[in-house]
Amino acid sequence: MESLLIWTSDVLLVLGGFLLLTGGIGILRFPDLYTRMHAAGVTDTLAVLCTLAGLMLLAGWSLVLAKLLFVMIFLMFTGPVSSHALAKAAYNSGLLPKDCDAVGGEPSTG
Repeated sequence: MESLLIWTSDVLLVLGGFLLLTGGIGILRFPDLYTRMHAAGVTDTLAVLCTLAGLMLLAGWSLVLAKLLFVMIFLMFTGPVSSHALAKAAYNSGLLPKDCDAVGGEPSTG
């Protein structure tokens, strides 16, 4: 049973690292702030979930598990909220997505 916990933890930690890597590549490759924030926000939230779940499996029933759980809950709320606040502030300051015209923020047709 212990080897199954270690194997599952390893899979979750590798998956978390992979998601962080893909989020970093998305930040470098996408064209504007909004798509970059989407890549970073979604993959960061999922990567934190996987990484902390893997660490929780390794921690066992202890105070460390409770602390990791509180960190996970905190990050699950603050990550999406901060991404939304940053996108709203950018939009309100006049930064439009790359493929939008200046009237109403609608996608340009040609």
